[in-house]
Amino acid sequence: MRMLINNPKTVVADALRGMAAAHPELAVDVERRVVVRRDAPGGGRVGVVSGGGSGHEPLHAGFVGYGMLSAACPGEVFTSPVPDQMLRAAAAVDGGQGVLFVVKNYTGDVLNFEMAAELAEEDGLRVERVLVNDDVAVTDSLYTAGRRGTGATLFVEKIAGAAAEEGAPLERVAALARQVNASSRSFGVALSACTTPAKGSPTFDLPDGELELGIGIHGEPGRERRAMMPAREIAEIAVGAVLEELTELGPADGPVLALVNGMGATPLLELYGFHAEVARVLAERGVPVARTLVGNYVTSLDMAGCSVTLCRVDEELLRLWDAPVRTAALRWGC
Repeated sequence: MRMLINNPKTVVADALRGMAAAHPELAVDVERRVVVRRDAPGGGRVGVVSGGGSGHEPLHAGFVGYGMLSAACPGEVFTSPVPDQMLRAAAAVDGGQGVLFVVKNYTGDVLNFEMAAELAEEDGLRVERVLVNDDVAVTDSLYTAGRRGTGATLFVEKIAGAAAEEGAPLERVAALARQVNASSRSFGVALSACTTPAKGSPTFDLPDGELELGIGIHGEPGRERRAMMPAREIAEIAVGAVLEELTELGPADGPVLALVNGMGATPLLELYGFHAEVARVLAERGVPVARTLVGNYVTSLDMAGCSVTLCRVDEELLRLWDAPVRTAALRWGC
């Protein structure tokens, strides 16, 4: 496989050096693997910290900035960051109001963030943890106990970050983050496998002419494989799987945030065409859409495919979603 890299062993460090050069508003510690807002810690502001394995860019470092994350901890490719990174990030952004850890439900992330929270509390920091587990495709997988954390991570980080920017206390920021997670569901589809720099070949075998329904963001197996089908049929399956659980949440007739997320190798031409089918299915099901985001936000290296995430929102969640944000990968209202 041909990749635009120097060496598989330095790919994360090289990417962080590039991020530092492109975004001087961020303090990027390449050696210790922590990305922090330069204006952190903010007095009177809760710190919001997330992180996970690299390879899902722009998640998480691309969401560090005004109105979103205070700091992010990138691990090696598809590998959890270590507690020392999380502890360092928490200390860097704590302005006396406490720190919220946003954790995707993968075993390594959960264990390491839990350990970091315990160490932070021993150092006198107040820490809350929120687990993101929005993927409806499977329960328990190669990487998780329970549902996987995927596209809803973006919704949680944006809305929690907006609340923190407004000066909401730690307990309120954590409660809003949990509400967003509880109100969100996702389903992903892979058209090809991804390739990690270390392996240099596809991480799993997906024969020509087939797709994987319910794939995870590390290439974990989904619900089933089928012959390739038109976008309209894929949208009906993906949206149907999400709405099957989302309709159980109140208010059942309330509006949703919709994310059509590319897995890394699917061009916007295809993603917008797919979103047309997602919008059609939602309209046919009588689901009002308050806001839509289309693009590559929670990726899986060079995997072709996409995911659909829907989040039921009330007036407050929608207001916080619309609040100004200024990060490397997401910005409006500033």
